[in-house]
Amino acid sequence: MKRTPQIFPYSNSHTGYVEYDPGAIGAAARAGALLEAAAPWTDVEHIGSTAIPGCAGKGIVDLMAMYPPGKLEATREAIDALGFQHQIVGHIFPEERPMRVGAIQYAGKRYRLHVHLIAMNSPEKETLRRFRDVLRADPALRDAYQAKKRAILQLGVRDPKDYTYAKREFITSVIGQH
Repeated sequence: MKRTPQIFPYSNSHTGYVEYDPGAIGAAARAGALLEAAAPWTDVEHIGSTAIPGCAGKGIVDLMAMYPPGKLEATREAIDALGFQHQIVGHIFPEERPMRVGAIQYAGKRYRLHVHLIAMNSPEKETLRRFRDVLRADPALRDAYQAKKRAILQLGVRDPKDYTYAKREFITSVIGQH
């Protein structure tokens, strides 16, 4: 009996502005459960714009899969075995701090996924959490972030790497102030 895939191929596209989709929360939870089942030593959290109620963005569900010391290789292997793929466009993360891509079907819709593999003892995990949590708690700041993203796109920035770079100053200022 052939098994139905749970992680589908990632579709690359230019950056766009996607209104907030509450279904992303369920898609993130489903993907997180798959990741934690495949790599039980990990702890998976939903991060990025789709983790912030009411926040529009690229429409990509970002997750961080945090692994304990000495488990990076095993974590990469487990995630790859689920069907996640290596990046081929955008800001390519090194294999020492990898990101994998894929897609998941949830509630009749396909959601693109970015899974960031981050060491549990890395300060990056706290930075990602802080940004998410500050925007969750401050609707005015969330709205300012959305305005920044719309302004970047209105300038014609469509390349994912350039878009990420253009948001960096805003993100850094939020993290530095909170």
